[in-house]
Formats: sequence, C-alpha cells, structure tokens
Amino acid sequence: MVDIYFDDIIKVDRLDPDGKKFDKVSRIEAQSEEYDMHLQLDVNTEVYPIRAGEKFRMALAPTLNLDGSAVTTYVVKNDIEFWFKRKLSYLLPTFRTVYMSFGGLQLMLKGDPSYMGKFKLDQRLFLLMRKV
Repeated sequence: MVDIYFDDIIKVDRLDPDGKKFDKVSRIEAQSEEYDMHLQLDVNTEVYPIRAGEKFRMALAPTLNLDGSAVTTYVVKNDIEFWFKRKLSYLLPTFRTVYMSFGGLQLMLKGDPSYMGKFKLDQRLFLLMRKV
C-alpha cells in the first residue's frame, strides 16, 4: 500500500501574486481545506490550466507503485530537491515551511509541523494533482 505524505483539497486564492514571470508557468497561492496549510506552487498552465477560485486535490507520495515499492527509474530532470526551513516568528512559532522543487517548478508548503512529520531531507517525492 502506498504511504501518502500529504493529501488535501486545495483552493486557489490568487495567480501570480508577484506578477507573471514566465509565459507557460503561473505561481498559485492557495490554502488547503482540511489541514489549513498555505502553499505556493508553480504550475505549467499550458499543460494544466488553473484559475483563481478553482479547487484541486493534491497529494505528495514517495512512489507511484500501488504496492508501495520504490520507484527505481525516473527522468533525471524531474528530480526533486527537498529541504526544510523553520520560520522563526513570534507570531507563528510552531509553523514550519517546506520547500520542494519539481524539475524547477517550486512548491512552498507552510503550516502545522505535525502534518509534515514524514518528510525527510533530500527525499524523492511525486506531486499528484487533479481538479475536483
């Protein structure tokens, strides 16, 4: 059985909050419904069109194999770099921010660290998303 590290419904709040940087990529700002996580995600809008107000389901998993076995072959350009960064803030001292890169498309996930306990440094993960 596949161990899913994060799975939630995401509502897109804004597109390109800092302005449009690339023709085919938009950065979305969004909020997860169940875990109340804030996220920013770069999306190739030519492949996956998305608008403010839309919802999608997003999951992070260490494998795509249904039996839970590790993925042994992958495309190097889609390699994931992963690291943690604790936010030192007097207002939100218990929040944690996790940054991931999917072949150059970035994900920033910020929220309660108890929902991020399975993430490890330099771990390979797959981001799965579908509209709901």
